[in-house]
Amino acid sequence: MNISIDSNNILSVLDSYTLDNPDDIMMQVAEDFRKRRVEKNITRQHVAEMSRVPLATIARFEQKGHIAFESLVKLAMALQYTSDIKNLFSTPKFDTMEELELIRHKSNDKRAYSKRKKA
Repeated sequence: MNISIDSNNILSVLDSYTLDNPDDIMMQVAEDFRKRRVEKNITRQHVAEMSRVPLATIARFEQKGHIAFESLVKLAMALQYTSDIKNLFSTPKFDTMEELELIRHKSNDKRAYSKRKKA
């Protein structure tokens, strides 16, 4: 029996199981932003003008992944990714059925803690 192994597929599967850290995530977001900007044939200067984010901020973001959230939102809007950024935390995530039940139970709550009972 001859089994063919696609190393690219294995790497993509393994990539989803790696432990992420904030720096890796920031760099991945910055790299994805740069790819989308280049695909649309938009210069850093032009995206700076469209978003009103300083050119130096965009350069630092693409090189180091560092950016203020407000600036990231402006860049997302400039490249027409508004709904993606707006929906960042819109879908509840759960790992266990107990967590799902808690999410359902707390879905209309305004705070993460219960009110204290008056004595």
